[in-house]
Amino acid sequence: MKFYGYKKCSTVKRAKKWLQENNIGFEEIDLVDEPPTKEEIKKIYEVSGQDLKKFFNTSGVKYRELGLKDIVKTASEEELLDLLASDGKLIKRPLLVDHEKVLIGFKENEYKENLL
Repeated sequence: MKFYGYKKCSTVKRAKKWLQENNIGFEEIDLVDEPPTKEEIKKIYEVSGQDLKKFFNTSGVKYRELGLKDIVKTASEEELLDLLASDGKLIKRPLLVDHEKVLIGFKENEYKENLL
């Protein structure tokens, strides 16, 4: 299982602690230092079954600086994938990925339902 996060993010820290407390193994990947490629994001998105817009970190500084709120509404799938691949800080975190499921953000109940 891959755990994409950002070391300075408090939500990522809480999710990581929860995983460790529940003895769930994962490979930690820093979204800023090693952001997923466009192809990796597309594969994660397809496995997730979620709307691609849910992958955006809408509360992030970068998202607001680039004025993505309006752009995301009308952008094509290719444009959205390009944006997500351009900067790891645009991706909502943490992102927990295995071959069958994808969890976006950290909600303890969602982690319990899907991982225990």
